[in-house]
This record gives sequence, C-alpha cells and structure tokens, in this order.
Amino acid sequence: MSATTPAATPAGTAAGVEPAVRVSTLELFFDLVFVFTITQLTGLLAGDLTPAGLGRVMLMLGVIWWMYGGYAWLTNAVAPTNTLRRGLLITGMAGFLAVALGIPDGYGPAGWAFGVGYFVVNAVHSGLFRLAGGPGAAAAMRWLGPLNLLSATLVLAGGFAPGGWRYGAWAAALAVQIASPYLHPIGGFTISATHFVERHGLVVIVALGESVVAIGAGVGARPTWRLVAVAVLGLVLAYYLWWAYFGGDDERAERALAGIADPHRRARAALSAYGYAHYPILLGIVVLAAGVKKAIGHAFDHLLPAQALAVGGGVILFLGGDLAFRAVLRIPGPWYRIGCIVAAAVTVPLGLLYATVQLAVLTAVIAVLLAIEGLRRRRHGG
Repeated sequence: MSATTPAATPAGTAAGVEPAVRVSTLELFFDLVFVFTITQLTGLLAGDLTPAGLGRVMLMLGVIWWMYGGYAWLTNAVAPTNTLRRGLLITGMAGFLAVALGIPDGYGPAGWAFGVGYFVVNAVHSGLFRLAGGPGAAAAMRWLGPLNLLSATLVLAGGFAPGGWRYGAWAAALAVQIASPYLHPIGGFTISATHFVERHGLVVIVALGESVVAIGAGVGARPTWRLVAVAVLGLVLAYYLWWAYFGGDDERAERALAGIADPHRRARAALSAYGYAHYPILLGIVVLAAGVKKAIGHAFDHLLPAQALAVGGGVILFLGGDLAFRAVLRIPGPWYRIGCIVAAAVTVPLGLLYATVQLAVLTAVIAVLLAIEGLRRRRHGG
C-alpha cells in the first residue's frame, strides 16, 4: 500500500464501522526512528541554505513522507500484535535508519544507502499488508503492488545513478506516489480516526522535539547567556507551533474525520489532510530548525537573507499547512492564524538587522494572536 492510500478494513470489521484502535508503543518507537530523518534533513538544509539546497531537501522529504504515511495506514489496519509482525516492522525501521544515514550525502556517494533503505521500507510495507491485512488488503495490493514496486525501484536505481539522473529518478518516484491514489479505486476502505489522528499527532510532536534538539546542538559546548537566550526563544517558538497544531484541535480533527460516514470520502479527506497538508507542516519544522540553528551563531548580529527567510518561512510553511489541514476537515476558524503568517513574513527584514529581534518579535506576535484566538474560543464556548 502506498503512503497516499488508506488502509484496508481489517478482517472481521465491516466497512464503514470504525475499529477502536490506539497507537502502540512499538509504533511510537517506529516514529522515533523515522524522525531521525527529520534531524538529518535539518542538518542538510542548515549546511546549504540556498534554493537548490531547499529543493533537494523537499525532494527527499517528499518520498520519505509518503512512505511514512504508508506505515500509518498499515498499522491502522494491521496491529503489531505478534512476533512476525513486530519483526517485519523492526525490519522496516532498519530501512528507515539506512535512509536517514544516507541523507547527509544522499546526492553523493551515500545515495546507495538511501535507495537500498527505501526499497527495504517499501518491500516490508507491501509484504506485511498482503500477509496480514485481510482480503480487502489483498485485493488492493493487486493495484498498489506494481505502483509500489515502480516507485521503490526508481528510488533504488536513483541511489546508484549519477548526477541529474538521480534527481530525475527520485522526482519520478514521487510523481508515481502522488498519482497512485488516482490510478486505482479507493472505495471500500475504512480507517480508525482515533488511531489515525493520534499517530500523525505523535509524529508532529516528536518532530518538534527533534527541532529543539537541533537548536540545542547549535549552541555548542560553551554556552553564553546570549546563546542560551536565543535557544530559549527557539524553544518558545516551537511551543507556540505546538499550541497552534494541538490546543484541543486534535480532538476536533478526530471528531471531524470520524463523522465522515462514507468510507470513500473519509479516505479522501484523510489523504488530503494528513498526506498533502502535513507535508508543509513537517517541511516548516525542518526549515525553521535550520534557520534558528543558524540564528544561534549570530545571536546579536544580523542574519543573511537566506537565514532570516528560513526563520520566517518555516513558520509560514507550518501555519499554512495547518490552515490547509483545517480546511480539509472543515474545522472552524481560526482566521487569526493568517495574521501569524503575515507577521512571520514581516519579521524577515528584522532578521537582517538582529537575529534575536526577529525571533523575539515573531514569538511575541504569534503568542498574542493565539491568546486572542483562545479568548474568542472560550467566549463562544469552544
């Protein structure tokens, strides 16, 4: 099953009836390995804050994110409840670890590690779904299997290909993944909204935590009070992004997704909200962490344009993805967040003067707007 495709109904569960499934601790362990790819992508971007560097990170994150999503759909239907399933899931984790280790030099000699690891991740995903997903999954894999194999083969071949051929192969693999839900029928599938929302929420919060780790790593072995102040500002900014994403709205998202009775419409909504809209959310975390990591080295100095853009642009990407996510699930408001996006753009020139000023103003504006939103919600009984 591809990352953009809903999980099949578990055996014994009628279509349209949501099974009560919670995220297991093994799935959380899996997410910790996956998020290592976020850390590696942050480091890659921090070392090359250029449009070309951003493009390389976006391409890698694209193929990685779709395959992570595939595992979220998989465990929504196939719980890791026995030794064989757990063993295969750990094999998939090993594949993600190889992918992460190949990221720093993925467009160079380490491309093979990225490609081989990705092929293992994809093969385990398809095999486990066919093995334990039930009759619905077996039928789905007749359509999905060849597309999965094609995209994985393109990533594998790209890992060994030279120069522009690698870019072309990985871009083609991403195109296949994006097109896959439109090349086969998705009716007859269902998902557990409880498990689905919780699983994606966990990966967002763990990614935010990894961004804090990246910020802390930028301080170095000998922190000064200035470096600590900038690092704390980065932490507070990450906290407000957490507030923007969660703040009770994860419960709204669960109710909205569970309230879609038609399995086909629910699958499409989940695909758009948690596949497409979450990509800029994670990309925003990567870009912001890379920008703040650079800002720490210029605590009371000016930032370069690319660095200031990374700080403001990371927030813009995160909040833009959050708004798209809410629009898909029809979660009401909050239009104050458009003000946060505008404020993030306005703070970029401040970073060209002082890094700390940009971080402080950006954090303060988002805090004020989210506080106003919270007051308005309480006033209306939300």
